[in-house]
Order: sequence, then structure tokens, then C-alpha cells
Amino acid sequence: MGKVSVDDKMRIQTLREQGLGYRAIAAKYPEKNWKLDTVKLICKRVDETGSALTRKPGGGRPRSVRTPEMIEQVGELICSQENQPGTSKSTRKIAEQLNIHRSSVQRVVKRDLQLSAFRRVPAQIISESVKQKRHERCKKLIRRLPVKFAKKVFLLMKKTFT
Repeated sequence: MGKVSVDDKMRIQTLREQGLGYRAIAAKYPEKNWKLDTVKLICKRVDETGSALTRKPGGGRPRSVRTPEMIEQVGELICSQENQPGTSKSTRKIAEQLNIHRSSVQRVVKRDLQLSAFRRVPAQIISESVKQKRHERCKKLIRRLPVKFAKKVFLLMKKTFT
């Protein structure tokens, strides 16, 4: 199909719905220089689907890897099994097991299962007694500073030290 804008396709669809044939539609706009075959294809699409813009269902390359069965298998392997933490598998191991490409597994996980990877960050638990000690030390630190610097210092109790 030649290069025809969306507006032109809609124009052709309207004329086709009014009952005009291929040649009559092409002759109606001679300044557009539409090829007859292009007008025929657009009219055929209008006749089959009812719209000049939508494609026939089932058109395009069929899915070979991201099928519902494969998505289900990847979903079972990527997540830890119930009551068995640490049984999840990496995308590389899943790809080897299912005999598909690693990037296909990543696409299934991200697009179809809508999962994202994260890394657990160990955090320090701070008790109330530790918070009190830090608060006292901060006050002592501020008292030791000269007055002109003490006004500019802003201390937070959220910093963890190891």
C-alpha cells in the first residue's frame, strides 16, 4: 500500500460507505495521485472490517514464545514456591530449562506478569536507648561548635553508622 495519510484513509472510507467504487474514489481527488491498487486495498479493508484504520483480526506474525502456556510456566518458575523461600529461579536458568531465549523470559516477566526485580537492602534496627544516646551526643556536638556554625548545622536522626 502506498503512503496515504490517516485523513485520506478516512476520506476514502467515507466515500466507500456512500457507495462509490475504486475508480470513482480515485477520480474524485486527482490532486492526491492515489494509485488504484492502494484505493482498492483500503476499500477492501473497509468492506471486511468496517474501518480503514483497523487491521483484520489475526493479522501479523503469530506469537511463538509469549503464549499463555509459556507465560504460566515462567510465572511458576520465577516466583518462590509457597512455604519454600528461595526456590525462585533466575531468568537465565528459566531460559535454559524452557529452551527459550533469556530476553524472551525477561519480556514475559516484565510485560505479561508485570513483575520487577528488587534487591533487599539490610537495614539497621535502632532501639529507643540508641536514639536517646544519639540525641544527647548531637546536642554536645552543637555546643562545641562556634555560634556562627551552630546556626547552619541541621542534624537528622536517620543516619545509620556502622
